[in-house]
Amino acid sequence: MGSEADSTVMNTLAQEILKNFDDLPNTEQQAILLRRRFAIAVKILKRVINFDFPSLTYEDLVLNAEELFLALDEQEIDYE
Repeated sequence: MGSEADSTVMNTLAQEILKNFDDLPNTEQQAILLRRRFAIAVKILKRVINFDFPSLTYEDLVLNAEELFLALDEQEIDYE
C-alpha cells in the first residue's frame, strides 16, 4: 500500500491535471475526450477482432444505423 505522502502527491497531481483540463476551451476539452474515446474503442476492437460473430443481417444494420443517427441528433440538439 502507498503511504499517506504518496496519496497526497497523487491528489495534488490529479488536482493539477483536472485544473489544466478545466482551463482549456470547451472545444479542446471535447477534442481530448473524443481522442480518448477513440483510443478506448481501438483497444476494445483489438481484443474482439478475432471473435467469431455471426454476420449482421440487413435489418440489424438498419436498426443500428437508426439508433446511431437518433443519438447523433440528440447530441446535435445539446450543442445548439
